[in-house]
This record gives sequence, C-alpha cells and structure tokens, in this order.
Amino acid sequence: MAGPLIRSLWSSARKSISASARSSPSAAVKPYILQSPPGASLSRTFSAAPATSAASPLPTSWLDPTRIRNVAVIAHVDHGKTTLMDRLLRQCGADIPHERAMDSISLERERGITISSKVTSIPWKEHELNMVDTPGHADFGGEVERVVGMVEGAVLVVDAGEGPLAQTKFVLAKALKYGLRPILLLNKVDRPAVSEETCNEVESLVFDLFANLGATEEQLDFPVLYASAKEGWASTTFTKDPLPDARNMSQLLDAIIKHVCPPTADTDAPFQMMVSMMEKDFYLGRILTGRVSSGIIRVGDRVHGLCNKDSGVQKIEEGKVTKLMKKKGTSMVLIESAGAGDIISMTGLASPSIGHTVANVEVTTALPTIELDPPTISMTFGVNDSPLAGRDGSHLTGGKIGERLMAEAETNLAINVIPGLSESFEVQGRGELQLGILIENMRREGFELSVSPPKVMYKTEKGQKLEPIEEVTIEINEEHVGLIMEALSHRRAEVTDMGPVPGNDGRTRLTLTCPSRGLVGYRSVFSSDTRGTGFMHRAFLNYEKYRGPLGNVRKGVLVSMGFGTTTAHALMNLEARGTLFVTHGLETYDGMIIGEHSRDTDLDVNPVRAKELNNIRAASKDENVKLSPPRLITLEEAIGYVASDELIEVTPKAIRLRKKYLDVNKRKTMSKRPKE
Repeated sequence: MAGPLIRSLWSSARKSISASARSSPSAAVKPYILQSPPGASLSRTFSAAPATSAASPLPTSWLDPTRIRNVAVIAHVDHGKTTLMDRLLRQCGADIPHERAMDSISLERERGITISSKVTSIPWKEHELNMVDTPGHADFGGEVERVVGMVEGAVLVVDAGEGPLAQTKFVLAKALKYGLRPILLLNKVDRPAVSEETCNEVESLVFDLFANLGATEEQLDFPVLYASAKEGWASTTFTKDPLPDARNMSQLLDAIIKHVCPPTADTDAPFQMMVSMMEKDFYLGRILTGRVSSGIIRVGDRVHGLCNKDSGVQKIEEGKVTKLMKKKGTSMVLIESAGAGDIISMTGLASPSIGHTVANVEVTTALPTIELDPPTISMTFGVNDSPLAGRDGSHLTGGKIGERLMAEAETNLAINVIPGLSESFEVQGRGELQLGILIENMRREGFELSVSPPKVMYKTEKGQKLEPIEEVTIEINEEHVGLIMEALSHRRAEVTDMGPVPGNDGRTRLTLTCPSRGLVGYRSVFSSDTRGTGFMHRAFLNYEKYRGPLGNVRKGVLVSMGFGTTTAHALMNLEARGTLFVTHGLETYDGMIIGEHSRDTDLDVNPVRAKELNNIRAASKDENVKLSPPRLITLEEAIGYVASDELIEVTPKAIRLRKKYLDVNKRKTMSKRPKE
C-alpha cells in the first residue's frame, strides 16, 4: 500500500511546484545543469544554475516537433563556421568563455581548426534550434557525413573573397544527397576587397556548383544572406556597415526558422534513435548522442541497442536509460523526456556505438546505417623497437596500442583498424592530417609507437588498377607559378583550370587533379616554395586509372652509424653533406636518420665522433665550432617525408626518423630486393 500512496503524494507535489513556477517565475525550482567546460569531460558535479527569470524546473514534457529546427553549419576550412557559431550563441544569451567556444579539444584550439562535429541548441522566438558545427578539412569529411543525416537544413558558409573551394563542393554534395535545402551565407563581406559585384560573382559560382551537383529546382532556389561573423551581424541585403540596431544575427536566425523545415516526426510510434556521436565519461559511462527518429524517451525506460548485420538485425545490449541530457549553449542540461525530432544525449548502455540504433525493447528493426566514403590511405602502427624505446612513454605494448586504436575506431567511423602480424595494426583513414591528429593524441596520452609511411589504397576493377584522385585548389603569386607547376608535374598532377584571382592583382588560382600519393608530404614543400604566401586546399574526387610512378620528389638521407650523443665536432664536418635534423647533445643510434643528403643517395655518417685529444701542444688555438640551426621536423612533415624503407619513432618527448632495418648490412641486402 505504501507504493501507490508515495506516488500520489509525489505527483501532487510536482503539480504544486509547477503551479507555483507558472504563477511566480522567481520562485521556480532551479534547473540542474551538468557543467561541461570546454575541453573537459562531463563533470560529476550537478550544480544549480543562477536564479533568473528564465529559470524553470526540469522539463516534464517534450518539445513540439514543429518548434524544432535541426541545422548543420557546413563550409570549406577557414571560411568562418566556428566564429559564426560563437555569435549565434551570444545572440541567444549563452555565456561564451572564450572565442571559438565550440572548439573544445585542446588540439583544435592550438591549431585553429575544427576536428570533430559538435551539437548545441539555442532558443529563438519560441523555437529550439539544434545547431551542428562541422569540420572544414577534407580529412575530417567523415564527421560531416555522419551528421548530415541528423538535420533537415544546412547553412552553407562561403568566404565572399575566395568563393567556393574544394571542400565546399564536398560538403555541399553530401547535403544535397540527403535532400537538404541549404541557406547560402556569404561571410567576410566587410573586407575592403569585397564588393557587391564580387558577391554576385560568388553567388553565380555557387549556383553553378549546385547545378553541377544535380540539385533539384527547390534546392536551386536557395536564400542568400551577407554576413560578417567576426563583427557579429548578418543581413538579407548586401551592406558593409549595417545600422546599429541591425548589427546582430537576427536575420539569419529568422531565415533558419523560415526556410528550414521542422522534422517530420511521429511521437506516437515506438522510440527509435540513430547514434551519430559518442563519447566516454569516467563517471557516466558511454554517452550516446543522436536524433530521435520516432516516439518519446523518458528516464528509466527500458531500451536496447540494435545493429544491421549481413545475417539480419542483431541485438547488442538491453538496459535502462539512466540519464537524458541536452546541450544548451556550452552547458549540458538534464531533461526528463525527449520527443521525436529532437537531438539528445543518453546514458545507460555500454555497448552501442556510432551507426547503431537505440529503441524500445518491443522494436526489432534497426534504422538504416550511415554510408561513408571509403578511406584512401593507410599506415601501420607498431611497437617501438628502437634502442631508445621505453624511456619516455608509459604505454609501450602492442596490446595497449591495439586497445587505444580500437577505441578510436568506435568513435570515429572514418577510421578502420585491422590487426596485423607481430603486434602491428593497419590504420586506414582519409588523409595524413587525420592520422597525424590521432598519432599526436596518442603521443600526449603517453604512448610510444613506430609508424610506417602512408600507403595509398588502390582498387582493381575489370582488371584495371585504380587510385584515389584529389581535386586541388592553389592560390599563389604569379612569380611562383612555374616552380609549383613543375613540382606538381613530377607528382602526376594535371591542370584543369587556371586564371587570375578576382580582386587580387598578381595572384593566380590553379585547379588541378592529382593522385593522393603525389600529395603526401607536399604541403611543407609548397609552403617553402611559395615563401608562405600561397594556400592549397584539397578534397577527394574519385578513383581513376593509375597514372604511373612519381618522379623524383625527395633526396637521400644521412643515416647515423654510431650509438651515443652527437657532438658539435662531428656535426660541423657533416653540414657540407646536407641539411641536419639534429643538434649537438642529442642521443642517436645506428640506423637513425639525422639529416637530408644533398644528393639522391643515402649516406652513412658518424655523428658521435669526438675530437681526438693528444699531449702535443698546438701552435694555433682550437677553431670555434659554429653550427647552423637544424631543420626541426614536425609530426605532419615526418609523415609526408619518410620513404617506404623508413619509419617514424613517436614518443611523448621526441619524434625521430629511422630506417626500418637498423643494421647497415641488412639494409644493403634488402635494397637489392625488387620493390613492390
């Protein structure tokens, strides 16, 4: 008898609290907010929000689907997506702790790029806008592919000065494929070089891009807005200096509500949700984020995870929803229930991952899985077996490396991990930047590993060898055109378009198609060839017929043949042989690469040789040793630099290049074998 009595008392208490909250907002119960500072995992502390007039109790009902708008912000890299998200959050009253608040990973803030997609919700005029910020680099295209299925609309951000570039085409193709109607936002119109004529040209280029990608008539009728995300305003008409009362994002938010359709959702059907994002928290366990496809989910409901297999739908795990959460601004807010069409996070299941379906226990059908483009390059991760292994890191074994890589493959669908021989793992991805970010994260976590150079993944169709081709857009000064075209011709690139950059005298834009293998390691060469004045962007295009072997794109290396500490006396005599990668006082070993040879062949040298001392007085003083600063190799440069018979040794404190076979006699024997 005690159970029904307690339930009736609790029900009447909740009704009285709700009534008092409606009559007196100041007396409302404070919502419990799960503070989620940028860069940190979800905190264990549930703290009450400050009492404001907007405070309300934990919502006991779900949102009407007609009041929801799910929108992705898509664009080429550096066209202003994350800055735009900052301004939209500020417009709707969110507390922004710093610039680029959506970039919460430490590597994102250091490099100024977006690596993973993130979702948040902002209120606007009785509507709830679920906004998804996406990366702009081609290497992180999988992040875009997995979230476009969550939304009904997209804001396509294009730099008004640069126009649509390679990644603009990629993200737009994905949006059109899912039937989205993008809103075109021409950003950075406050720049001096941007005029109304420039914007009209860019708009016509974007229209041509829509048409070439097979857009429908409805999609071709896209609204156009002009904005300066840095200054924090958007306008439906071209202007460089809007009126003081119009210097905000109201017109963009109104356009989203007007042109983006609400989700088509059935709240009476059983609950189903496709998992699009996943993160792990030490306190809450696995946090699954996705869009509710149908039905209503409440805390305490019994649910199970389903996945599509070749043999049919397979049940993964059954459990109970322990917490429901929704990102509002930069904080994670606890909710009691959520309805179809909303994007929410839930905890309670330990096995489902991205691409799986979470549904009520009576549901036995899984939602269609996310289709991703295939990976284009692969690298082999293995145990660090150099003579200096084990000095810096704490995770050294193949088992630890394998566990970390498998965990990464669960949260990042664009990466495939295939176990290999002798504690090695083949990691397949979209590009060297994506795999470089993974290696850098593992480095910071205390891993030591050896990494092979990237290999392109070929295909064979009808007996013909096919290779991945990328579309490359380059903008350089006129005096560098000849040098760049010669360098790319050695890498089997073909020019498809060439012309001056509108509004920039003395600048030329090149559009080329180039094999992925030819672009590996080219970015650093490009930067030095153009003296840092050029920019290059690339995106996967398709698979085409193999274009033949590359020309000579790298010189030989200086290989150490001594174990010990490098000396200034030895390095001074080696400077004439090429460019050094090391300075004096560093430990080296037999087979370690210490520099680049001035010729095309490798040269074995002794960098640890000390000056011979004797008991004969010299008439002259010892010469003063002056060494040139060494060329410091970053991780990205190392990935693109190493040849097929070399490895990268990665530790938390150092990045070293080495030969695959450390013994000089073994290297000579292996070099006589025919190459694959």
